[in-house]
Amino acid sequence: MGAGRGRRLRALTEDQPKCYAEVGGRRILDWVLMAFRTVGLDECRTVFVGGYMIDRIQRDYPHLTFCHNTDWANNNMMVSLFHAEEHMADGFVCAYCDILFHHAVVRRALDHPADIVICVDTQWRKRYGERSQHPEDDAEKIIDEEGNVTRIHRDIEAREANGEYIGVARFTARGAAILREQYHRIRNRYAGKPWRESIVFENCYLIHLFQEMIEQGIELHTVTTQGDYMEIDTEEDYRLANRDWARGDSCGTG
Repeated sequence: MGAGRGRRLRALTEDQPKCYAEVGGRRILDWVLMAFRTVGLDECRTVFVGGYMIDRIQRDYPHLTFCHNTDWANNNMMVSLFHAEEHMADGFVCAYCDILFHHAVVRRALDHPADIVICVDTQWRKRYGERSQHPEDDAEKIIDEEGNVTRIHRDIEAREANGEYIGVARFTARGAAILREQYHRIRNRYAGKPWRESIVFENCYLIHLFQEMIEQGIELHTVTTQGDYMEIDTEEDYRLANRDWARGDSCGTG
């Protein structure tokens, strides 16, 4: 999912998509694709949900399948994901496209027996010590009990959180069917209207849908990484990633 521009990266996205920002001489998108490729996920079956400058990505990555979120400036991650709904039926792995993560956590997600699995960094607070432009309050934090998520929300107190959702999740075919049913149930009632903390349903984050599912009694399980994850949301994040990621100093060992 890489439809947005990433305005907090300023000049880095004036003439290129956010996922083209280079870390260690490699685009963020290439780091993501490499992690997937390492665990055997076929790039020819990879779907890119784009918006801002999608034509450039289509030109440079013709082997990917593209879904166009034409209204990307007016919606958010949840709606963006569902632009790829036609590709979900057999199960899928999804990832934000402004993150760096190690392939090992994807492998753990694929090997997990549950229908819905989200990837969580348990050492997330170490990274936030240097992120003055992105406070802990903005982290997509989770609380879990024995690997089962009981809450996912930005408002969770940092000291109470078991980890941060890194933006990578895996759904079996059954898990995908559950996700789709829940999304359409809510969309049919709230499209164009306020829902949860958002002024309008279309601006909700994916974690809002996850939390709704938890409240409906649907199980979301976790696999963890101890570091080996970075989000690149600001110029400061970009500097830190170029200092640490390529040389392996990403707060953990996977």
